Amino acid sequence: MGYKEVQINLPVELFEKEMNERILKKAGVKTGRVSFLRKSLDSRKKDRIVWNTLAGVLSDELPDGTPPPPPRSAMESLLDENYRKGRNKRVVIVGSGPAGLFAGLTLLRLGYAVTLLERGAAVEDRARLIQSFEEGGAFSPVGNYLFGEGGAGTFSDGKLTSRTKKIVRERDWIHSLYVSMGGPEEILWSTHPHLGSDRLYTIAQNMRLLFREWGGEIEFETLMTDLKVREGRIVSLDTNRGEREGDFFLLAPGHSARETYRMLLDRGVPFRGKNFAIGFRMEHRQEEINLTQWGRTSLPGVKAAEYRLTHKTVGNIPVYTFCMCPGGQVVPSTPYEDNNLVNGMSSYARNGLYANAALVAGIQPQEIDRSGSPRTVLDWLEGLESRFKSIVDGYEAPASTIEAFLAGKTGILSQTSYPLGLKEWDLAKELPPAQIEALKEGLGAFVRKMPRFGEGQLLGLESKTSAPLQVLRDESGRPEGWDNLWICGEGSGWSGGIISSAADGIKGALSLLKLDSAT
Repeated sequence: MGYKEVQINLPVELFEKEMNERILKKAGVKTGRVSFLRKSLDSRKKDRIVWNTLAGVLSDELPDGTPPPPPRSAMESLLDENYRKGRNKRVVIVGSGPAGLFAGLTLLRLGYAVTLLERGAAVEDRARLIQSFEEGGAFSPVGNYLFGEGGAGTFSDGKLTSRTKKIVRERDWIHSLYVSMGGPEEILWSTHPHLGSDRLYTIAQNMRLLFREWGGEIEFETLMTDLKVREGRIVSLDTNRGEREGDFFLLAPGHSARETYRMLLDRGVPFRGKNFAIGFRMEHRQEEINLTQWGRTSLPGVKAAEYRLTHKTVGNIPVYTFCMCPGGQVVPSTPYEDNNLVNGMSSYARNGLYANAALVAGIQPQEIDRSGSPRTVLDWLEGLESRFKSIVDGYEAPASTIEAFLAGKTGILSQTSYPLGLKEWDLAKELPPAQIEALKEGLGAFVRKMPRFGEGQLLGLESKTSAPLQVLRDESGRPEGWDNLWICGEGSGWSGGIISSAADGIKGALSLLKLDSAT
């Protein structure tokens, strides 16, 4: 039995059987088992759209070659080598998003006792509260699109992309765990893997069962309110449900918990303002995006067309699209009753009528205040998010067609995926002039590149692409000056998205292990 890897371009019209036959022929064999290692769509030539693939072939007809080890093996070996039963050390983790969850799973596999605190509700209750809100019910602080089990990513497109090559070991383990928890196997080889909000709902439940099976404790609707410090070390956390003691503390609260940021600043945890982005959510009919990208309305075996666009303005302000949700919907994603924000999500099938993506412009802390202080940045951003709530009576989305926005006018399209309605508004009044001009310049460039873009509309506000603050870390990954505290994930300002956040949580857990082992 031998093994061989082959690179081959395969027409998108081929069925799986035909693809496998061509791969076997390229490998020089008649029979064998084919596995995809990498697969990406190349639509640059509209008359010949192909899959660029790297495939592995295992066959009796091959004289030599050994298949690569399973993708999770490197991380599994590291955890097995460092496992110690009965460490008698307790770690308290705050936040059940990817950073907190994967940090907890890592620590459990290393032999630590782990308690995970989540301010929001379990995913079943969270989904029910969101549905009630969208049907006209009250806003829930424990069950919304940003707070609750699984974090903000639970209700998203579930993208698993990451730009860094420094987390291969962590990424492979994360992907493998997601597959074992109900994720599609294609995330192991797809160039642009995604899970979809419907799959994430089930995955969140299964991950909770796994966490408890490995010995962890999870407490929902438990909000951390303070740190209790004695002789330079944290000894416990105050919560709305009482005190939680531990030996080590790892916080992964996400980037939207403004009272958590302020509490940490009050306690002297060092943060700085960082560059982030603000803008709107852009919505088009998915069919128009398919026509633009593929030259046709559909492709066999491909769910929906995507796009990623960037533009550097004459004023050197970056404008880009973010978190594109093919065949998805725009959703009311405010984490607080007095805010009004939008975001996007899509199911695994990506079969909705609309496509949406954030259209944002970068902003630097010094543009808000010369000092760029964390508190000033927080106050400014909170004021902006509250201002979008004051525009409407409920949670309608202030909106404008792209054509009207570029022309300095107002107007809306009646059809939208947003469930709570639209309010026609001059969006250019609501953001700083520099960012509005940058958005107009960037959007104009996108429309010239993809003319059908002009037929869409903008919904506001989009302000959660990344954290506005960044914790100052020492060489071990801890906040500078803190002995038994780690802050990980998007709320740390050092990661963004599911994979990089989960990897940051894993790295925090391994840092904890290293320092604990040295004492």
